[in-house]
This record gives sequence, C-alpha cells and structure tokens, in this order.
Amino acid sequence: MKGTHASIARASRIALALAVMLAPAAQAAVTEQEAAQLGKSLTPVGAERAGNKDGTIPEWKGGVTSAPAGWKAGQKRIDPFAGDKVLYSIDASNVDKYKDRLSEGQMALVRQIKGYRMDVYPTHRSCGFPDFVLERTRTNAREARLAANGWGLEKGIGAAVLFPIPKTGAEAVWNHKLRYMGEGRIEQYATIFSNKGGDFTPLVQQQWTWVPFHSPKNKGVEDVGGVEMKLLNAVLSPAARAGELILAHWSMNESSDAWLYFPGQRRTRRAPTFAYDNPVPGYENLETVDQYPMYAGAMDRYDWKLVGKQELLIPYNSFKLIDKSRKYKDIYLGDFLNRDLIRYELHRVWKVEATVKQGMRHQIAKRVFYLDEDSWALMVADNYDAQGKMWRVQESSVYPAPELPACVGQEFVSYDLSVGRYIGENATQEQPETDWLAGREGRIDPRKFNPDELRRVGER
Repeated sequence: MKGTHASIARASRIALALAVMLAPAAQAAVTEQEAAQLGKSLTPVGAERAGNKDGTIPEWKGGVTSAPAGWKAGQKRIDPFAGDKVLYSIDASNVDKYKDRLSEGQMALVRQIKGYRMDVYPTHRSCGFPDFVLERTRTNAREARLAANGWGLEKGIGAAVLFPIPKTGAEAVWNHKLRYMGEGRIEQYATIFSNKGGDFTPLVQQQWTWVPFHSPKNKGVEDVGGVEMKLLNAVLSPAARAGELILAHWSMNESSDAWLYFPGQRRTRRAPTFAYDNPVPGYENLETVDQYPMYAGAMDRYDWKLVGKQELLIPYNSFKLIDKSRKYKDIYLGDFLNRDLIRYELHRVWKVEATVKQGMRHQIAKRVFYLDEDSWALMVADNYDAQGKMWRVQESSVYPAPELPACVGQEFVSYDLSVGRYIGENATQEQPETDWLAGREGRIDPRKFNPDELRRVGER
C-alpha cells in the first residue's frame, strides 16, 4: 500500500508540474509589487512614467484632459501643438539611418512608394483618461483574466484598462480592443479607395457604436452578456449603395454576429462570413473584416506573443489630418495620404506578434502589432502573407478629446503593397464632428442594434 500511495503521490506531483507548464499564459498573474507601481514608476494605465534617456520622449504628466478656454464639444478642434516645427524627415535616401525607430512595414512603404515621406515632430504625451478609468484600472490589474483558451476575456470591469501590466500578447491586444473612448459614439465618415489617377468616389457612412461595457457602473463581463460592442453602419452615398446596412455584435469569447440589409432586397440576412479574413463587402478586396478598425474580432486563429517594448515613430496628435477645412481630394492622393498632414512622434510601444495557429487558416499569416503605451491604441500593424512577404501595412493615429477626456482615433490607412493601392478608413474631414458623448448622454438608442430593426432603419 505504501508503494501505491508513493506512486500516486509521485503521479500527482508530475501531473501538477505538467499542469503548471502547460497552463495557458493567460493565467500569469500580476504581483502585488508590480501592481503597486501603478501611479508611481508606471502611469495609472501601465506606461512608463519617466521619459527616455536622451530626452526625446518626455515624462508623462497626465495628458491633455481639459478643453481650451471657450471650446465646447462639437466645435472645430484646436491644435495645442500647431507651433511645432518638423525635427527631421525620413525618405528613401535616409531610411536606413532610422531603421531602429521604424517597423518593417513602415520601411517598406518608404522604400517602395515613390515620394513617400515621414515628417517627425516633437513628442507630446497628450493621452490621459477620466479619473474613474484610472481608479478602476487598479482593480483590473489584480483581478482581470483571460479565459482558459488563452484569448477570450473571462473577467474584468469596463471603463478601465483591462491589463495595465500585460503578461501575454493577447492581454495587450485586449487593451486595444476595449480601450476607453466613451460609452458610445455617433460618427459620419467616408471610406476612400485609392486610384493611381487620384480620382475616387467616397463611400460616405453613418455609424453608431455602443459600448455599454464602458459604463462607469459596469461590474464585469457578465453585465453585458459577454458582448464587446455593438456597431450599426449605414451607407449614405453614393446613391447606388445608399441604404445598405451592417449590424455587428462583437463578442468577448466567440466570433462576431453580423447581419446585412440591402434596400433592393428589402430583407435582413445573417452574415456568417462577416468575420476573420473574409473581405469587407464592397471594399474592393482591400481589407479583411478583422482589419477594421486596425484589428477586431475573435482572436482564436492566432498564437499571440508579447515581444516587449521599444521606441517607434507613430502618427500622433493628428490635428492637421482631421481639420474640417480640408477636402478629401487634398488628403487622399494617388499613392498615399498627403505627407504634409501626417505628424509622426517618437513614443514607446508594446510589440505583439500573431502567427496563425497550426491547423487554422487566415490570409494574413503573421501580424506584428505596435500599441501605444499611453493610450493602448494599435498604431501600426505589419501584415504578412502566407509566403512571408510584407502584404498590407496599416497606420492609425490618435488625438486627445478633452470632452471625454481620452485619446481617440478614427482615421486609419491600409496600404496593400501587392496591388499598389490603399484604403483610407473613417475619413471625417468633410463630415460633422463626431459625437463622442452620445453614449454617456443618452443619444444612442440600444434598440437600433436589434437585427429585427434593420429594415425599419433602412427604410427611414
């Protein structure tokens, strides 16, 4: 019997050791000592508070959280950094000098697209958050966790950063997917499909985005039924597509649910292919569903690796780009966005690599993400094809919206190097100001996000 007990004990120890080794990285925990650094050496959302050694990245001092005197939400935004001058420019003649501050995709754009240039400005760490986000983030640091599958969200409260001290790549990406930009917004924008001749017809859309998870009263994932966010998109023009609708419910643990409505058919149908690497309907095969916005949807087809942190030149404080006085034709040029309007700054970013899991499939075989440490926004995404070649390069941008207060981002671009075209997403320049307070102040009707309501919305 003693021998039997000893064998059982040894087997139990071996099983326990194997369980520890094989446990998903999602179970890695933040220590009390690490969590105690939030608000000290780390900012309340997990960024390094101090500047870098050479002074090119300053200390974080809270960000831009108050509006300029006399400014009100809905008015034209005021650029607090309008007086800054270009420090240096990067083009094909000197790109190798700055390779340590650029992603592989960014370097490919400079080298392959004639006339492509990156103007670099002084760095301003302008991203902050409401006090309730900072306080609630402390709770998540100790309690938020991923599901046993290593990618789904099992526990965490909204109106906060989920994983301010990430231990896995999936945790870092969740910080992007559910970064705080209010409880919901109403926006009007255009999608631009580039052509070599420079001519294009903007696809103008209105979109309602509802994120009840970001209510300061949210108590956790179960409060919202595991729904990440709900999105309703309506095409306004051109006339041939006006009235088309897409409704999507993004899930925290499953692939998204989606429905389409086409006015010519006058019926709503489920869209099971509105997910993963399927092309976005009507987007000329320039973007997969999960490339919008930058990255979204279920994470189950990839293995996620947290590589670490580095300094990177990223679009930031993009007030020149979003200026409402600008016309689309002056921004979205034949081969690239107008380089005079894109402001690059040096910031610290988290680097995450995603590779397709064995037995899974995806057109984008490998993705390399760079997430801003202060806002957790995904700023640059390098996307590789199945042959390991650079395929699509995405860049986003952020600016502080003091009415929230938080850094927000809409405009982003995806360059397809295989066909020499790009798609400009969420172009708001010729449209009304986005209502970032719509969710908080009750201007979003939750009934809009019911598939049974799509036909009624489409026939308005």
